[in-house]
Formats: sequence, C-alpha cells, structure tokens
Amino acid sequence: MSEDRQSDSAGQGLPPDADSALAALEAARKEAEESWNKYVRTAAEFDNFRKRSARDLDLARKYGAERLAQAILPVRDSLAAGLAASASGDADGIAKGQEATLRLLDDALASAGITEIDPKGERFDPSKHEALSMMPAPNAAPGSVLEVIQKGYQLHDRLLRAAKVIVARGEDGG
Repeated sequence: MSEDRQSDSAGQGLPPDADSALAALEAARKEAEESWNKYVRTAAEFDNFRKRSARDLDLARKYGAERLAQAILPVRDSLAAGLAASASGDADGIAKGQEATLRLLDDALASAGITEIDPKGERFDPSKHEALSMMPAPNAAPGSVLEVIQKGYQLHDRLLRAAKVIVARGEDGG
C-alpha cells in the first residue's frame, strides 16, 4: 500500500510525505479560517459596543440634567407664586414664600449632590476658599475665616465655586 501512495505521489510529482503535508496544510487553513471568523465576529461585536456606548453617552449628555430639572421645577413654581402674591403687597407673606422657595432650591441642589461651603470660623483653605481681604481680629485665630461674603458650592468632591471670604490676620500683620 505504501508503494501505491508513493506511486500516486510520484505520479503527481510530490514527495512521499506529501499527503501528511497536505493534511497539515488543510488543517492550518481551517484553523486560519476559524481564527478569521472569530476576528470578524469580535470586530463586529466591538463596533456594536462602540456604537451603543456612543449612543448611551449622547443620551446621558442630552438628558443628564433631567433629575436636577425635575427638582428645580417646584422652585420655579414657587417663584411664580411669589410674584403673583407680591401684587397683594403682603410683605410678611412674601418673605415666608421666599424662605420656602430657598428651602426648595436647597433641597433640589442637595438631591443633585451639590453642597454648600459656608466656612465661617473655620481655617482658611485655599482649595475651597477665595480670600478677598484680611482683617485684624483679636478674638479670632489668625488664618481663620471671619466673614463669608459669598458661599461656595461643590458637586460631590469637585469645587463648583469657591467661597469668598475675609480672613483673620494675626497681630503681626500676617
């Protein structure tokens, strides 16, 4: 039988171990085809993932403020009601309405992760406070915040606006 193979291989001009080489070549071709198919599927899946991620990011940008907007709408309603009530001239009622509106706004900001920075009496922190001036203050520790001119705000751990403050100066002027 080996003579038949040799004569078949020899008749085609192939060496005696050509059958095993052809089998190995066919196996390598099939493996390469399978690898190519895996690559094409993976590339398509990645492309779909990329498109889905871009779409999700676009929707997040477009509707990301929805929760904050829903929390602020009652504030707008309260302001509109306050304007309507101002026509009556009831100063006490207007002041109470403004206080209620401010509470609504504070709640809306808190629900969005925005917190107030009110550092009166605290040590001056240049990463959260902006010193507008320094004043001598014998009853306060040097470098402490004497007065808050404008409160600051931060979104989680990111500073949105520094608190504008007046800082206590020591006896020696520093």
